[in-house]
Amino acid sequence: MNAQCCRPVAMDLGVYQLRHFSISFLSSLLGTDNSSLRLDSSSSGASVVAIDNKIEQAMDLVKSHLMYAVREEVEVLKEQIKELIEKNSQLEQENTLLKTLASPEQLAQFQAQLQTGSPPSSSQSQGTAQQPAQPASQGSGPSA
Repeated sequence: MNAQCCRPVAMDLGVYQLRHFSISFLSSLLGTDNSSLRLDSSSSGASVVAIDNKIEQAMDLVKSHLMYAVREEVEVLKEQIKELIEKNSQLEQENTLLKTLASPEQLAQFQAQLQTGSPPSSSQSQGTAQQPAQPASQGSGPSA
C-alpha cells in the first residue's frame, strides 16, 4: 500500500518535470519568455489542456515560420531559374551565331575535339583565328 501512495506522487513529479522540460525546450526554440509558457504545478485536467494548447500554439508558430522560410526560398529559386533561362537563351543565340560564322575547317576541328574529349586550348583557338590572317601576310611578304 505504501508503494501505491508513492507511485502517483512520483508520476506527478515526472509529468511536471517533463512539462517543464517541454516548455523550456519550446520556449528556447521559439525565443519566447518562459513566463508566458509557465503552468501551475497541479496535475489537474485544466493544466493538461493548458499545456496542450500551448504546445499547439508553439507548433503553429513553428509551422508558420517554416512556411515563411520555404516561401522565401522558393522565390529565390524562381528568380535564379528565370535568370538561368535568360542566360541559356542568350548562350544558344551566341552559339548559333558562332556556328554560322565559323568556317568548315573550324567546325571540323571543333567536332574532332569533341570526339576526343579534349577541351579546346587557347593556343589552338588563337591559331585558327590567325590562320586566315597568315596567308594575307604571306602574300604581302614576297611582293614587298
